[in-house]
Amino acid sequence: MFGGVNLTLMIGPAVPVPVSADVLNALDSVKVISNATGTSGFELVFKISVRSPLQTLFLLAGGASIPLVRVVIAVTVSGQTSVLMDGVMTHHSVSPDAKDGVTTLTIGGEDLSRVMDYLDFSGIPFPAMPPEVQVLACLAKYALFGVAPMVIPSVLVDIPIPTVQIARQQGTDLKHIRRLADMVGYVFYVSPGPVVGSSVAYWGPEIKWGPVQPPLAIDADAASNVDSLSFTFNNEERSLPILWIQEPITKAPIPIPIPDVNPLVPPLGAVPPIPKHFPFIGGTAKLPPVRALLAGLAKSAQAADAVTATGSLDVLRYGQVLAARSLVGLRGAGTAFDGLWYVTSVTHELKRGEYQEQFTLSRDGLVSTLPSVAV
Repeated sequence: MFGGVNLTLMIGPAVPVPVSADVLNALDSVKVISNATGTSGFELVFKISVRSPLQTLFLLAGGASIPLVRVVIAVTVSGQTSVLMDGVMTHHSVSPDAKDGVTTLTIGGEDLSRVMDYLDFSGIPFPAMPPEVQVLACLAKYALFGVAPMVIPSVLVDIPIPTVQIARQQGTDLKHIRRLADMVGYVFYVSPGPVVGSSVAYWGPEIKWGPVQPPLAIDADAASNVDSLSFTFNNEERSLPILWIQEPITKAPIPIPIPDVNPLVPPLGAVPPIPKHFPFIGGTAKLPPVRALLAGLAKSAQAADAVTATGSLDVLRYGQVLAARSLVGLRGAGTAFDGLWYVTSVTHELKRGEYQEQFTLSRDGLVSTLPSVAV
């Protein structure tokens, strides 16, 4: 137990098992970085003696004798269990202290997407398969790790005729899946949970709607639950991509602006910044219309949000774990910044008697689209 927070730590090859009491007693701190997109990671710090068997155990686990060592980290706050990490060890470091004889053993790792980046499967054919079917074929290998695929079909379907072209895998499963996501403007990540020992591999559009977490409150006296908070408004990076297509008869180039409009990403800010850049998407004039439009939508989906917020909070005072990849309300920051935000990253830091979270929020504009935020 870390100051009212029940910590569950499971370690083992392929199938993790709960660690012994000796391992938990040696555990000094836990750090988990959860990102809305890309790879998430973790770090475990142990304080052990020079002759401790734990040092030899973990160093052997990181060697060639065991291909991979899986780590599951979960916390229980107010009776609700949240799986923070389901991943594998990737590196170790040892720092002996000559004065007090205590050795610091640090173990780092990444989520289960790391396993998808070990083997190169270049050349595997995918005849007449759209991107989502290729992704499902790649993810089927990792069911033994408890990875369940959640694949959203792309808006536009571009299936090459097998007699003309056969799609083939390029690189590892992770590289191929991310390349397919970039082609259609999607994201890919592996999210731990919802139960210990399982994960969800999500391939689809970045969704910014759904259940809203309890609001963050500042300048609310006893109701305040945020230790620090700062805002950044950057309207210089706002852009409107322009796609070029070629009229088939006259061969005349036709520019088509691609607005950042997505029904799965409703606006969170009522006053978005005006685009100041109009980049041209090259290499699309001779593509088929469907593939050219896919390239335009992918470029438009990469537009960064103009408003970001960074801060920290105490989990016990907040009442639950603030999770990434979901919405959260904010109140007490003023008209420009109150309202709903998307949680883009959360860093969990656990020590004995302390559970802090560093978070980053984002949205597309100023002033809330909602009249109020539920308490």
